[in-house]
Amino acid sequence: MFSLTMLGSGSAGNSALVSTDHCKILVDGGLSARQIVLRLEQCGVAPDRLDGVLLTHEHGDHVCGLEVLCRKLDVPIYCNALTAEAVRCDGPLNRHRNWRIFRTGAEFSICDIVVQTFPVPHDAVDPIGFAFHAGSGSLGFVTDLGYATKMIVERLRKVHTLVIETNHDEKLLQNDPHRPWPVKQRIQSRHGHLSNAAAASVIEQLLPGKIERVVLGHLSRDCNTPALAFAAVRESLAKSDRIDMELHCAEQSQISARFHIGETERGAFQPTFESAFFSNFIL
Repeated sequence: MFSLTMLGSGSAGNSALVSTDHCKILVDGGLSARQIVLRLEQCGVAPDRLDGVLLTHEHGDHVCGLEVLCRKLDVPIYCNALTAEAVRCDGPLNRHRNWRIFRTGAEFSICDIVVQTFPVPHDAVDPIGFAFHAGSGSLGFVTDLGYATKMIVERLRKVHTLVIETNHDEKLLQNDPHRPWPVKQRIQSRHGHLSNAAAASVIEQLLPGKIERVVLGHLSRDCNTPALAFAAVRESLAKSDRIDMELHCAEQSQISARFHIGETERGAFQPTFESAFFSNFIL
């Protein structure tokens, strides 16, 4: 069964579990190692059963738990070369040796999950989004992006479930007394974060299509609320007569429900070997 569980998402850290009966992938490790282990166990997954960790980019709220986690686990870390260099040069993962480096835009398999990668605009060295495919199901995963390019929309057009950031409410951000103006400018820039309205616009562009479920993520603790994010997206869905869309909001403090995606094709499982473009990474 192809499924998604959000382990936690928000300003303080982000991590998710994408899995089938044969494969367990951690997407980002921005929670503490203790919380990652605890929440994986709540999903019924032992950490040593992970088949890989996929990184979207190098910012701390996506990688901060991996240093401790990888001391105990020799789990492969999948990312592009610039992201690998950034997290290793910054220190947290400079001793880890199990890397799988791919080119941004590459497509590859981890066990029975096909992973498509694509660039996203954000203020990181080489940030990416993912489209996952297993059996008859597909999952789009885009967090930390300033806007959605035409290519991103096309990559997401055929997904059944979408994880997308609704980082901030524009009015709350503008009126936030704690953030200096340059920070507000960065957040609202084309290499910053999606507002509720911007995310709603992206979702609207995917209609009509195969999309059945949307999971809102990466909400700012100070400049957003689930109610505001839901309202913005529901207003957009109503314009397209899609108020039947399944809509969820990932939380910072606890795991989400397990979302089943499509129907995994039955039959004898055949492991997929890593594609030739992977390379070992040594600084």
